[in-house]
Amino acid sequence: MDISRSLRDLLQAGRGVQATLARRLGVGVTDVQAVSHLVESTEPLGTVELGNRLGIRSASATVLADRLEAAGHLSRHSHPDDRRRVVLRPTDSARAEVRAALAPLLVSLADVVAGLDDEQAVVVRDFLRDATRAIGDFTDPTG
Repeated sequence: MDISRSLRDLLQAGRGVQATLARRLGVGVTDVQAVSHLVESTEPLGTVELGNRLGIRSASATVLADRLEAAGHLSRHSHPDDRRRVVLRPTDSARAEVRAALAPLLVSLADVVAGLDDEQAVVVRDFLRDATRAIGDFTDPTG
């Protein structure tokens, strides 16, 4: 059993999901990645922070934010702690569009999970958690 190969295949499939989602939403892959960061972030993100997470310059992140705002995918708000700063937030419509576009995939994945017994589910969950942590450590821009 080649788990490493299966994991590489899963990562490649994930990139394919981003490309498919971008196509279905009529935006670029970087736009999808930006909205994903905004949805998943536990802290407020401005254009500088978003640019850092995407690996692009702040000027490019500003252009990206302008484009996403014009398309109705994000809105700008005053930072909760520093009124001089602006934070970016995904709009409810962007969240709904992403959910709708991903719905068929999520149903398919739920079917895969439903095929696991409890013991298998625990093993898979733990493996995915640990693999996600390892990937996160590798991709962390501060690390």
